[in-house]
Amino acid sequence: MATELELPQRQPTLRVMPQVKDTNPNGDIFGGWVMSQVDLAAGACAARVARGRAVTVAVNSFQFKQPIAVGDVVSFYAEVVKTGRTSVTVDVQVFAERFHGGQGRCAVVKVTEAVLTFVAIGEDGEKRELPPAAQGIQENTD
Repeated sequence: MATELELPQRQPTLRVMPQVKDTNPNGDIFGGWVMSQVDLAAGACAARVARGRAVTVAVNSFQFKQPIAVGDVVSFYAEVVKTGRTSVTVDVQVFAERFHGGQGRCAVVKVTEAVLTFVAIGEDGEKRELPPAAQGIQENTD
């Protein structure tokens, strides 16, 4: 029997409910839709650390664990795992809350996890250094 999951005890970076328009021909939510939402959540986290614009330069890993369905409430939890002189690496954990048709029950499942790297850029679009307080983070923060 699988262990029941709970959502992390912190605010998600992003929470959304996918719609029918976001489905593939099999009725599951498109992987590309999930990837774009992960990028939005990770980008918000990176921009906060960079105190300005940050752009995705790498998707280090991306794993789909379970499909997402219309009606699931999908929560994206992003946190910085490392910073360099100009870069921010962000881990994103994605959970779906599945409500079971009026029975008052809700199951939480982990649906996706990913790690992305961003680079801070200036108004000119060129790479720039992170603020000194943000450089050299080697453990999870948020």
